[in-house]
Amino acid sequence: MAALPILFLDVDGPLLPFGEGIAHRGPQHDNPLLARLDPMHGPWLAALPCELVWATTWMEDANDLLAPLLGLPKLPVATWPDDPETEEQDAHRGLHWKTRGLVAHAGTRPFAWVDDEITHKDRAWVAEHHGKALLHKVNPRHGLTDADYLELDTWLRAPNC
Repeated sequence: MAALPILFLDVDGPLLPFGEGIAHRGPQHDNPLLARLDPMHGPWLAALPCELVWATTWMEDANDLLAPLLGLPKLPVATWPDDPETEEQDAHRGLHWKTRGLVAHAGTRPFAWVDDEITHKDRAWVAEHHGKALLHKVNPRHGLTDADYLELDTWLRAPNC
């Protein structure tokens, strides 16, 4: 059986929207950003046919702080090599600092990347260097919506994925 596709998930923007008035009811926490987290994201993410991987500057804090609130198990965390020369070249090309590392992490597996900072340059680079990927840009004012989950689910269930 083929390995499931990967879903690389950013936190700030997709799960913690920046819009005004965004607050969900839930337990109080020391981190005020967590008031923006909708706990329904957990079941929606868990229902997607993929391997979830954190792709965020939250790193292991995503597992320690967010996963329990979402009812998710500890997830793998994407890491990026510390290569200032490559980072400078990518920035000059207009690539997001995560792009190259996520493609390397995915290897030959199909992947979806959910982030609020994806650009057309990232899409073009991924198409040239990987192929089977969905770069899904989320509106950071609203975070992940029902429409986003529907698009992700449809893509992840496609026969060639």
